[in-house]
Amino acid sequence: MMGGEQKITASHLDRTAVIYLRQSTLIQVREHGESTARQYGLAGEAARLGWAAARIEVIDCDLGLSGRTATHREGFRELLGRVCAGEAGAIFGLEISRLARSSADLSRLLEVARLTDTLVIDADGIYDLADINDRLLLGLKGQMSEAELHLLHSRLDGARLAAAERGELRLPLPAGYAYDAAGQVVKDPDEEVAAAVADVFAAFTASGSAFGVVAAFAARRFPGGRAGERSWGRLTYSRVLGLLHNPVYAGAYVFGRHRTRQQVDAGGGVHARTRAVARGQWHVLIRDHHEGYITWDDYLAIEAKMAASQTSGGARPPREGSALCQGIIYCACGRHMGVHYHEGRAYYTCRARSDRQATPDCQHASAATVDDAVTKALFTAIAPEELTLAIAAAGEVTIRRQRVTRAAELAVERARYQADRAERAFLACEPENRLVARTLETRWEAGLCELADAEAALADQLAVQAPLPEPGQLAETAAQLPGLWHAPTTSDKDRKRLLRALLGDTTLMPAGDPAKLRIGLRWKTGATEELLTERYRYFRTSPAAVDLARQLGPSVNNTDLAAALNTAGHRTAHGRPFDPDSAGNLRQYYKISYPPATRDGELTIPQAAARIGVSVQTIKYWIGRGYLTARQGPSRQWAIPFPPDVEAACRERAARSIHQHKDITRQPPTDDECSITETAGRLGINPPRIYTWIKDGTLTARRGPGARLWITLTPETEAECRKQIEAGTATRSLKPSNA
Repeated sequence: MMGGEQKITASHLDRTAVIYLRQSTLIQVREHGESTARQYGLAGEAARLGWAAARIEVIDCDLGLSGRTATHREGFRELLGRVCAGEAGAIFGLEISRLARSSADLSRLLEVARLTDTLVIDADGIYDLADINDRLLLGLKGQMSEAELHLLHSRLDGARLAAAERGELRLPLPAGYAYDAAGQVVKDPDEEVAAAVADVFAAFTASGSAFGVVAAFAARRFPGGRAGERSWGRLTYSRVLGLLHNPVYAGAYVFGRHRTRQQVDAGGGVHARTRAVARGQWHVLIRDHHEGYITWDDYLAIEAKMAASQTSGGARPPREGSALCQGIIYCACGRHMGVHYHEGRAYYTCRARSDRQATPDCQHASAATVDDAVTKALFTAIAPEELTLAIAAAGEVTIRRQRVTRAAELAVERARYQADRAERAFLACEPENRLVARTLETRWEAGLCELADAEAALADQLAVQAPLPEPGQLAETAAQLPGLWHAPTTSDKDRKRLLRALLGDTTLMPAGDPAKLRIGLRWKTGATEELLTERYRYFRTSPAAVDLARQLGPSVNNTDLAAALNTAGHRTAHGRPFDPDSAGNLRQYYKISYPPATRDGELTIPQAAARIGVSVQTIKYWIGRGYLTARQGPSRQWAIPFPPDVEAACRERAARSIHQHKDITRQPPTDDECSITETAGRLGINPPRIYTWIKDGTLTARRGPGARLWITLTPETEAECRKQIEAGTATRSLKPSNA
């Protein structure tokens, strides 16, 4: 019989008996069926204690879930809600730890149970939370349950850490590795898998970026899953980052690269967050544990390169654009300068312009202007005479480094001697003489600390001193640099890397003259240099190309002219091959004539209009409607075949047209005749009044070629017109002309 049955009242029996089931993992549910059966058996115990079968409910949706937190447990939240609503008369659990392993969650449930007069029943008894003794006992059980969980985890974590420190803890292996029969880590025996992983690091070495690796594997599959469960798919950017940052590929055994911390969100829920930690905080790092795809030094170099390419941290790695100083160019105001492209040309622009914080010193310049000056300075710096000075300076630097390193080595030697001496003194002391032994032990520990500091200083000194190349190697590399720079196989990104190997950064500054630009250079050696260059570049086609165009232009069209210029090896002012448009621009700029527009028996549009006595627009209209056949010549002018039958047809069409004037004459204007505009300007009035005077007969006009009106303004006629103007008989159209 369960103790405390007298605590069950009719009020409890009228409400629901909730049977709460929980086991921590699905493995426990699958392999420990007896525990699950015992928990389901609590329904029978509730019936024995007096609850009707209809009032007994089982909540078992938390089977396989840990009780460390209630965030992800739907069953626990349902239980808490039923208790808060006063629907539960009793909570049944095999033991108190089934409800929650967290004291906070358990305390909240027990407090609500006390307020709603809900009993808690486990295998040990029946607890009424209104009774202070029962509440203390359940609180103690909850604390013991949480402490038990902590002890279990501590033992498990300690065992795992101990096995990891020996390199014996079996961890999931990434693609490219597998465990052999002896449990050792070996490369995947599948050659395709191993080759794919090796090619990832080769592609990163070639491209220098994770996106470059993704591009290299665009048409290639990559392995996923574990050996025996192999799957193939597309290599994604996030997957590449995981491969490059994984030290396992460098032959290292690592444990504790990530930490999991619980965080409280805005809604009060507790969630676990996993974050990577710095290399110095890894629990275990065993180098050369197994065969790697890369060396440890290669791994560190990849890490450094990835950190240098992280733009969110302020890094500006070389990109694919043509702007040579991208990422290392600053404005006189101190801000980084951005790069933008317009019609294929790059420009450097201070970022303060986009932020509306530009100063008078903020710069904007063509990238070609700056890059040409910087490139010339680069080749000047590696010229033979400059290289001789650099080799001599390198020798002096080597001697200076040797002196500094030797001083650090002597400091280590002295500290080691002092530590050994303190050790011998301590060992020579009688153990019983503790007063002296403690002093000698303190001196020994101080000596060891000084030795450790001296060795660390020596290691730092050696780490910051990059090895200098041999003079012969330096001269040979500098001699090959111009050819490598201009090689067609060298990409813009490679040129930027070559430049950054010597140049630290560039600064654009005003020169006082708007047509000039000052460029400040800071080399990696610490030396500085200032250049003065023309801000604007004027592009001109080579004189040889112009001479050839003058020779061929009058006899060929633009297409043939462009082909001839390209065949002769000429290029445009911007270094591009000629095309019909650029050949036409060259012809227009240098006023090179086109081949004759018409052949024998052909007329131009103005000539045809004059012969027929119609306007130019009428001839164009006839060509557009197909009434006339025409072709466009090399100068894009229309040439109209005009035999007698075509001329006769055009005259007939003009005579039938209601839109054509019948009084057009072929006679061109004489020196005494004026146009409408010229007549209005001469009299100082607007043209509409001239048309009125022609209509009422005050002025006489004739229609000449193109249907234009021509007026013979005699002195008598001009006097009559001025008389009408002075008499005020004209309307508002007589107002003075703006001309």
